Amino acid sequence: MDDHGMQVDAAVVATLRRAGCVFAEDEAALLVAEATSDGQLTEWVARRVDGEPLECILGWTAFCGMRIAVTAGVFVPRRRTEFLVERAVALVGPGAAVVDLCCGSGAVAAGIARQVESLVLFAVDLDPTAIACAERNLAGIGTALLGDLDDPLPRDLLGRVDVIVANAPYVPTGAIASMPPEARDHEARIALDGGSDGVDVHRRVAALAPRWLIPGGYLLVETSDRQADLTVQACVAAGLTAVVGRSDDIGATVVIARARLQS
Repeated sequence: MDDHGMQVDAAVVATLRRAGCVFAEDEAALLVAEATSDGQLTEWVARRVDGEPLECILGWTAFCGMRIAVTAGVFVPRRRTEFLVERAVALVGPGAAVVDLCCGSGAVAAGIARQVESLVLFAVDLDPTAIACAERNLAGIGTALLGDLDDPLPRDLLGRVDVIVANAPYVPTGAIASMPPEARDHEARIALDGGSDGVDVHRRVAALAPRWLIPGGYLLVETSDRQADLTVQACVAAGLTAVVGRSDDIGATVVIARARLQS
């Protein structure tokens, strides 16, 4: 980088730091590297100072070694959700049928497909903006469907799905106000709000899962330490067995539920 570039970078870092960006150096490096002109860089920095998520400014976020396209209003995949992908990959083989509910940008489905070949892959979300992103991220590897949970899934999948994954909303309604502004003010509320105890959507997902899963098939739901027991209870109430998996390294919690084997 020449002296001018170093000065620009330092100025961007200082501006972001004054705005309260915790990772100002890293964000500045990304903005400077991705901007195609000084004018665009100036615009991007101003948007970041106003609180817009970095990922939406850039148009992508890093997830499972990929660049996942995201746009304004779409839930930005968190690093902890890579644990959900990791656990799902361990349970599926080539040609498996996988359904990603509450798919958002389609990051989880894309992460699984990156590591397992020839999947029959469907991703569903209620938000048209999210589905537009998912269509881009799953082009050539899966099908993104607009609708409420399993409503738009092809009926010939009933009883034939190997794994259902869901990063469904699990923030209690009353806790949304205390979330970081990047999420609270810039991501769709339906991607965050899990109801009074955070588990409303988990209960719905657990209730529908048995009719889609093969005998011995799996439902994996990202949750939190606080909600894990309630998520397990929802799965057990639906006739599934369930255990909790955790990754302390990235602060991730996933409930792994299984449909009963035929006797």
